[in-house]
Amino acid sequence: MITKGLAIIMDYKFSQKVSHLQASAIREILKFTVDPEVISFAAGNPAPEAFPTQLLTKLSAEIFEQDPILALQYSVSEGYTPLRELLKKELEKKGEFVPGRDDLIITSGAQQANELAAKVLCDEGDVLVAEAPSFIGSLNAFKSYNVDLKGVTLKEDGMDLEELEGVLKNGGVKLIYVIPNFQNPTGRTTSLEKRKGLYELAKKYGAIILEDNPYGDLRISGENIPSIKSMDKDGIVMYSRTFSKVLAPGIRVGYISAPKEIVSKMIVCKQVSDVHSNIWAQVLAYKFMNTVNFEEHIKGLQAIYRKKCGLMIEQMKKNFSSKIVYEVPQGGLFIWCTLPDGCDMPAFCKKAVSEYKVAVVPGNAFMIQESDKTSSFRLNFSTPTDEQIIRGCEFLGKLSKDMFGE
Repeated sequence: MITKGLAIIMDYKFSQKVSHLQASAIREILKFTVDPEVISFAAGNPAPEAFPTQLLTKLSAEIFEQDPILALQYSVSEGYTPLRELLKKELEKKGEFVPGRDDLIITSGAQQANELAAKVLCDEGDVLVAEAPSFIGSLNAFKSYNVDLKGVTLKEDGMDLEELEGVLKNGGVKLIYVIPNFQNPTGRTTSLEKRKGLYELAKKYGAIILEDNPYGDLRISGENIPSIKSMDKDGIVMYSRTFSKVLAPGIRVGYISAPKEIVSKMIVCKQVSDVHSNIWAQVLAYKFMNTVNFEEHIKGLQAIYRKKCGLMIEQMKKNFSSKIVYEVPQGGLFIWCTLPDGCDMPAFCKKAVSEYKVAVVPGNAFMIQESDKTSSFRLNFSTPTDEQIIRGCEFLGKLSKDMFGE
């Protein structure tokens, strides 16, 4: 306790689990977006035009007319049974759920699924391997359990397997976290060869794979690649998915398919966390799946993102300095850009939002430690309007040419 004059200021002592956690750099940058003049390329939200609002309004009315108590009462921690059974059948068709071996739990978005995976499998000091860079939400969840978080370089076709084996040989690796499809933040896709290699390495060294696939349905070019989970003959892959990118993130409905022994522990942990996920939203997701032609719905989403991504790439080609290197994704929501060696990337990002009113996310936000060096930054093409994409790329183009030349 600290006394200043007549005021008493408490000196709060936080637990070791959270004292080292910092606010997400993305959230900090998003504070600038309250300014209506700021064009945000910093979010990771689905396109507003992708939400089936009219249908969701109709289905919600049906829920409250036909069985309001179901949607308003407590429910089971495992999730709404009809939705779970439907998802199991859909995953089984792709080899991503093995009846008798696997089980499935509904979670509050894929974020909770990933957090629960670390909670049930990792003790303090256990090694958890993640792609470098990787999704900041999962990295912070893992850090909250005081794991020894190790980053493995993410190449254009996936994790560096030679580097990964070097980490695995040192022992202690409990979990390997990967986002094989249109990875956040890089937009990269792990090749089939590397998916197979990753699986074999995990099997050889006794590690569990946590395969996070929030963007898999949003492919806009190229061919689908089988998931790592579909290769799993040994019960070593957990497969995390979500309705956030195919329906709406606000409903917070995700799910994870994993060996039933692991899922049973996740259920117990979920009971002490939030009892169960929003039951109204689960029923809504179930009715949605049974109402629409889901394949056609996904094609509609792909068309939206194909157009928006194409527009942003076109404007980047037209406006950006040739010194900025960027990768064209085959799907997802993001484009990864890299400045010339030796450039001050944080200064570029800060100047973009403070002087040019365009918010982007500095790449260090996605590194295993924010102090890790990177000259990259992330752009999002799903949230801004077409007009904002054009104007924002013009502004970033001017800034890039002013700083780096044509």
